[in-house]
Amino acid sequence: MTETITKPATTPYRIENPEEFAHNIMRFFEEGGRALSELLERPDAKISPFSAASEVNEATKTLTDIARVWLNDPARLAEAQGTLVSSYLELWNNAIRRLLGEKVAPVAEPEPSDNRFKDSEWSSNPYFDFWKQAYLLTTHWAEDVLQQTEGLDEHERHKAEFYLRQLSSALSPSNFPMTNPEVVRETFATNAKNLVQGMAHLAHDMEKSGDLLKISQTDTTAFEVGKNLATTPGKVVFENDVFQLIQYTPTTDKVREVPLLVIPPWINKYYILDLTPPKSLLKYAVDQGFTVFVISWVNPDERLSHKTFEDYMLEGILTAADAVKRETGVEKSNVVGYCVGGTLLGSTLAYLAARGEEPFRAVTFLTTQLDFSKAGDLLLFTNDDQLTSLQEMMSERGFLDGSRMANVFNMMRPRDLIWPYIVNNYLLGKKPFPFDLLYWNQDSTRMAAANHAFYLREFYNENKLAKGEMSLAGVKLDLKKIKLPVFEVATKEDHIAPAKSVFIGSKLLGGPVEFVLAGSGHIAGVVNPPDKMKYQYWTANKAAADTLEEWIGMAKEHPGSWWPYWMEWLNKHSGGWTIPREPGEKLGPIEDAPGSYVRTKS
Repeated sequence: MTETITKPATTPYRIENPEEFAHNIMRFFEEGGRALSELLERPDAKISPFSAASEVNEATKTLTDIARVWLNDPARLAEAQGTLVSSYLELWNNAIRRLLGEKVAPVAEPEPSDNRFKDSEWSSNPYFDFWKQAYLLTTHWAEDVLQQTEGLDEHERHKAEFYLRQLSSALSPSNFPMTNPEVVRETFATNAKNLVQGMAHLAHDMEKSGDLLKISQTDTTAFEVGKNLATTPGKVVFENDVFQLIQYTPTTDKVREVPLLVIPPWINKYYILDLTPPKSLLKYAVDQGFTVFVISWVNPDERLSHKTFEDYMLEGILTAADAVKRETGVEKSNVVGYCVGGTLLGSTLAYLAARGEEPFRAVTFLTTQLDFSKAGDLLLFTNDDQLTSLQEMMSERGFLDGSRMANVFNMMRPRDLIWPYIVNNYLLGKKPFPFDLLYWNQDSTRMAAANHAFYLREFYNENKLAKGEMSLAGVKLDLKKIKLPVFEVATKEDHIAPAKSVFIGSKLLGGPVEFVLAGSGHIAGVVNPPDKMKYQYWTANKAAADTLEEWIGMAKEHPGSWWPYWMEWLNKHSGGWTIPREPGEKLGPIEDAPGSYVRTKS
């Protein structure tokens, strides 16, 4: 017997002021057309490295190749199409039954973590529920078809999965004004003022963007570096063309003998490690009694186009280590490398080991890749053709605009980092919320041409460091010669430095490695202060596992942050206690932290 229920009440959609509504709709089409015309004239619409146009072109070619495979097998294609049509018919039949008052189970449901469909009307309103389920059926079908596609090698399948994810994210009904319940309600409630305001937000974003459209992810007026971000007290105690060195003011009555030098990535700004006082890993280390130094990389322009990866090693890490030694009088410091900064650090350690030099006592790698064979989606942006095109563009300018790498990172998570902001800003007509981490994410930095070209080709494209084929300053690098104790942190949901990639790289080192897997992703998994108890971490005996999967199988889960666990490890390698060191006692203070390099805008 079929159960019947009362039909759910739908939200009344009524135009309060038809004249104003019609006027705003006309303004929306007029200003939207003007914005579209301007978009088509921007570099975004031209085929250039990491632009939207180039990625649409690549996606079209890749997915066309998949379609061609299926067209060559009509029987399988007909069977696959029949499966999709059958699911549509079931959905349509359920929709009719629901309109007649029956209670029917959904044909397709979103994952609990899918925030696109959190609004209650996606389920309560049959119209929006139909669009949601039709979309989910289609995307699941397309994913299944791709999985069944034969004759693809690993790279081709990876590429197809990436572009299918871009396409499916773009085609979600949540991204269109007539199929998103929240946008429809807002449009009726405001007489379409939200759409007009959205076009104004788009025009503003285009005006303030550089090469590529930078969609506002946060209210940038709410933050200022040195005022409410990067506020840990300290001094710049050394600088050259490549970096400023910041030493932080002690907060304890005694400090560890061995100082701590932190090497952040140069592809974004260091203050992700000093975001706000409650979220600052650097402040946490200072408060635990460490004399902390951090490199603040220059935001390079065309004058530094010639600076190479080797220069960043010699004039960056090694010069900074020498400055720490001169400032503290301690022969060997401990060192931390984060992301690309860790890759540079690993290369530097191999260089030092080959020369028989050892200015460090212990090493911490945070989400650092040393082997790039499993480097994830970024491998899709480093084939020979793309790198040649990128090299030509960088040769003209002397640097890579930060918006291009930011665009790549956003495309790796379009459902989280692109479309929610398009909906919020341009369809709902709202300003983005103030969020410190997203402010940092949009505060991009340029990359010196020679350095970035070497990094992408030698590491991502050719994986030379892991293969033992890389040389720096005339020295052949061998990671096995690195015998220092290492604390290695990977994050479980990392889309930039996948945990599997980090684990493989850690197996290449010649000394003891304490491997830790943290919850969340590339940023939140690292910036995870202890008082939040937001994520967890896992520990195990890495030496007993050959693969990450084996390691996870024997790992023990711990609630909360890995920071205190790291401190326990670091204390063992940091000597005794001594009197606090004021910044610049020997080298002399240059300016207050956070310094001037980090404030330079791209």
